[in-house]
Amino acid sequence: MKISTHLMFEHSAEKAMNFYVALIPDSEVHESQCYQDGELKGRLQMGRFSLAGREFICIDSPVPQDFDFTPSVSIFVDCEFPSQIDDLFEGLSENGNILMPLDNYGFSSRFGWLTDRFGVSWQLNLPG
Repeated sequence: MKISTHLMFEHSAEKAMNFYVALIPDSEVHESQCYQDGELKGRLQMGRFSLAGREFICIDSPVPQDFDFTPSVSIFVDCEFPSQIDDLFEGLSENGNILMPLDNYGFSSRFGWLTDRFGVSWQLNLPG
């Protein structure tokens, strides 16, 4: 059995996948399959990628959906050092929405929560 996180986008799966892989260390694209014909020809149909060793799958939905991402489910990242959390927060929050700015919230000395430009929710934590 294998479990992966699946992210569904409309028109931005490839951009999101490449953005995350470029921003997060030890990340890579493993597979990209594009639509072969029709109005979606050339657009990413399905991609497999890893972020710091965690596998993700993304697709561009061929039909519009009545739903989108919600902050109720987020990607939680434990960072290793202060500059790492600062860089990730800055990159991911650009053109996104900050839900909780980086700060000491008692349960963590450095924590931030945001939705990125693609609508995906991220919680960034610096343990310790």
